[in-house]
Amino acid sequence: MTSGNNGATTPEDDDPFGYLYADGQANGAQPPSGGGGYGYPGSVNRVRAVGQRQYGQQQPTAPHGQIPQQQGTYGQPNAHYAAPETHPGAAPTAQQQPAYSGGSGSGGGRGGGPNTKGLLIGAIAVVAAVVIGIGVAMLGGDEDKGDKDNEADSTPTQSQQSTAPSPSNSNSQAAEEDLPTIDAKALALGGSAVTASDVKGAQADGGVYVQGFNQVGSSVTWKVNGIPKSGKYTVYVGYSVPGKDQNATLTVNGTPANTPVDLKNWAHGPEGDYEKSWTKTYNWIQLNKGTNTIKVSCEQGNQCDALIDQLWLVKGWVK
Repeated sequence: MTSGNNGATTPEDDDPFGYLYADGQANGAQPPSGGGGYGYPGSVNRVRAVGQRQYGQQQPTAPHGQIPQQQGTYGQPNAHYAAPETHPGAAPTAQQQPAYSGGSGSGGGRGGGPNTKGLLIGAIAVVAAVVIGIGVAMLGGDEDKGDKDNEADSTPTQSQQSTAPSPSNSNSQAAEEDLPTIDAKALALGGSAVTASDVKGAQADGGVYVQGFNQVGSSVTWKVNGIPKSGKYTVYVGYSVPGKDQNATLTVNGTPANTPVDLKNWAHGPEGDYEKSWTKTYNWIQLNKGTNTIKVSCEQGNQCDALIDQLWLVKGWVK
């Protein structure tokens, strides 16, 4: 280097792109190489693009006048770059597992996530406890119901207790006072009335009844003793008619009743058949305490073709 010529390596002349100009080439500027800079020999190292350097290998240089090849197409691997751990002798890096991997895959991917198996077992246990509790409650309810049913069966209800009606006052008094009944053969007969037993079906002792009652003036009289007290009574007459309605006159203690003894064919027996026509009728009367006289007779205007079987009394006016 001579006086006045400081050479091409002065800082102000150290143009990294000097080789592109004629004066730079005249001063000895060279294209970039592996050991030098962009400009003159001995200049600073060329800065490289990210991802171009290959560790442990010599970076290839492009021919004169061409730009070095850059990275490949987007999305494709760059052949000029490899991770340091891929080179021979490099220490492998430890692959870090994620803390939790979703989904139901097997293996250790669950990490520190929730224990689904434990949750499932717990849910099953809760459901089982609820089912057992419901079953126990239902069994207890059935037992209580059975006990109540047994109690209900052992104690009659009000309707069961009232099913059988209590006897009426007239019936109970009749039973207690034992009001009398008289057969035909014990009656006092008047007119053409006589006893007989040819027709079957009479309720009197021995099947004895009174016939010949169909003549005016015929009668049967009952002298009743032991009436406990004065009051209302019902007198019943057992009889049979020849399949057609008849009637007679009732007299109590010498006073004829306003209502006749209605000797209708209540049995609906055929005409002329006494055996199939036995039935009964009744009249309401007033009796005195002690002895009373009851007479059934065939008077003028009566239709009296009937067989008389029995007479009996009932306390009160009943049917």
